[in-house]
Amino acid sequence: MNWANRLTICRIILVPVFITAVFYHRLNLAFIVFILATITDGLDGYIARTRKEKTKFGAIMDPIADKMLIGSAFISFSLVSGLPDHLKMPVYVPIIVVSRDVIILLWALIMYLLAGNIEVRPSIIGKVTTFCQMLTIICVLLHFVYSNWIWNIAIALTVISGLDYIRIWSGQINGKL
Repeated sequence: MNWANRLTICRIILVPVFITAVFYHRLNLAFIVFILATITDGLDGYIARTRKEKTKFGAIMDPIADKMLIGSAFISFSLVSGLPDHLKMPVYVPIIVVSRDVIILLWALIMYLLAGNIEVRPSIIGKVTTFCQMLTIICVLLHFVYSNWIWNIAIALTVISGLDYIRIWSGQINGKL
């Protein structure tokens, strides 16, 4: 197993640590864990590219690790009690974030089953969406008063990017069938 894949596994291991920190109201610890997880995300991609160590495991598990971290953060911020009102996310926020990711995963599975392979490349809007979702998490962890503005922007981008992925993949599957 190469270093990039080890870092992806480390990020997955950090997810329950992050959730626990949030539920025990240790947002400072959750912030540190989130930053560490974000650093591993950047490093694993850098290492895989520069050392030419891209693997099928990494191609599949890296985005899953990202979705696990982001989704669990949004769910935690919605469920945890005792957060100030301006930091507690309404239920629709994690529902939209997680639903989009589930739809994308199901769509990818359907494409794989129908076409025999799938080409996964993050779109620009997908990257901006992920950035905005991560920014939302950081804003909540840092008690930013206007976090709700940021998460509503993230939600709008989440919907737009989900529709964009479906549009792109529909074109790909139509060309293969």
